[in-house]
Amino acid sequence: MSGSAYAQQDDLWYPGEGVRQDMYVTYRIQELDTADGDPYVMTLYFKEQQDGDWIVPAAVQHGNNVITGIMKLSDGMSYLAGGSQVPAEMNDFIGGYQGSLHWLDAFTTKSAPLSLTAGSWGKIAAIGGEEIRPRGVEKVAFEGAQDLCQADSCDATLVMWHKGVDNKIWIVNGFPFPVRADTFAEDATGSEVTQFRFELLETGTGEPPGLSGSGAAQKPPIEKRTHSGYYIRLEWTPEEIQPNNDVSLGISMFDAQKFPLLDVRYDLTIKDSSGQVIQELKNQVAELGTATHQVNFNGTGTMMVTVTITAFGGQTTGQFVEGADFGIVVVPEFPVSAAMVAAAVIGLVVIITRTRGTSIGSSLFGNKGTASP
Repeated sequence: MSGSAYAQQDDLWYPGEGVRQDMYVTYRIQELDTADGDPYVMTLYFKEQQDGDWIVPAAVQHGNNVITGIMKLSDGMSYLAGGSQVPAEMNDFIGGYQGSLHWLDAFTTKSAPLSLTAGSWGKIAAIGGEEIRPRGVEKVAFEGAQDLCQADSCDATLVMWHKGVDNKIWIVNGFPFPVRADTFAEDATGSEVTQFRFELLETGTGEPPGLSGSGAAQKPPIEKRTHSGYYIRLEWTPEEIQPNNDVSLGISMFDAQKFPLLDVRYDLTIKDSSGQVIQELKNQVAELGTATHQVNFNGTGTMMVTVTITAFGGQTTGQFVEGADFGIVVVPEFPVSAAMVAAAVIGLVVIITRTRGTSIGSSLFGNKGTASP
């Protein structure tokens, strides 16, 4: 790996190898059980190490919504809930991290690292799946290759297994996470769907921007795909939601061809930014696949709206959960302190206007009719 700061002399690898203080990584991740399979971007900044564990400010961007928190990771990159400071809405994406970037920890760990030239790393926990094993070094292209290898592609070890289709993960020796992955699972119909897919977008040194504060709120409508390929759409008015104001939530449900589902039974659950249920409606009816609910939020932050289809057309959805989670942001009202500052400024302008031509007016605005120097 010419020019890489992560090149290693041995052929052992495990999640977390080569991690360094003050480095960051940014990945695009798609994981089957996270955000209804939607891709999201996760940035991890390894700020410092405390008692062997890493303090990692993190940011997740999903659509137009940005969630930030501080994760605590072991030296093997395992997520440690104790000591982490993350909002409830970030937990789903942390689960996606564990099921994608950290997935190979089930085979190779810091305490028992495996060789990138080994004949086998073990079998996956799935009937009919073959052994996971390294297949040699090949060049792999990904968006962050220039940062890592100063080229459009890197020399990486391909770790692969076959179950219906080829599943592939690429590892650059000495880098703490795989740089790219494409893996698959079977859905209820036997079709192949993405299990997890990710790609390194960027890596570097120093704290990256966007690790504090919140991003712009996602705008309506938001549409999500369910497990079996149905669609649920959420809209709301007004577009900017403020606390203690009535909000109209519109729900629409469609089949895989985007035709409205008829005679739908569904549950609606709304949680606040701390994960507490603030409204729960069971066995709601949408005869033509659409419904409207009035909600009043008394707090701010990202609220989680969950719509779960339990039946349609007289038939239940069976063992599969046909639902979707939507994160919507309630923005703070115009703060009192800002209002006081605005009032003070307005008052100052009134005073200045009334005293124009006096020393105050002259010093601030210059003498009327006199050219500026």
